[in-house]
Amino acid sequence: MRAHYPDSQTPEIVVGLEARGFLFGPSLALALGAGFVPIRKKGKLPGPTETAGFAKEYGTDWFEVQKDAIKPGQHVVIVDDIIATGGSAAAAGTLVKALGGTLLGYVFLLELDFLKGREKLDAPVFTLLSSQEGDPSKP
Repeated sequence: MRAHYPDSQTPEIVVGLEARGFLFGPSLALALGAGFVPIRKKGKLPGPTETAGFAKEYGTDWFEVQKDAIKPGQHVVIVDDIIATGGSAAAAGTLVKALGGTLLGYVFLLELDFLKGREKLDAPVFTLLSSQEGDPSKP
């Protein structure tokens, strides 16, 4: 991961999305010597929070982050298990930027390519695995 960023842009914060991002995010943060910040569903974090909504298949959901969790200018990567439609990851990116963080990129274990979620994201996307399954245009 460090190889993707120059020394001047080393990730300082790893953001993990509820809930599986909580499994991978702290380990990645530890390996990078960075802090870990959880982004949770609305109403689960104490103190003042920043909120962003995202569309789901049957309505809207909300993510929150504590307002003092990311300092202006801190370099941030967002981690989760899967990128599908990209809505939840995009909402997390919105929260990072709302707090003044510099979004360096997104890290996912699996990308469902046929849902084109990375098109909603405005920073580099790194994935370990990708899947074309479910795309009717692919044999």
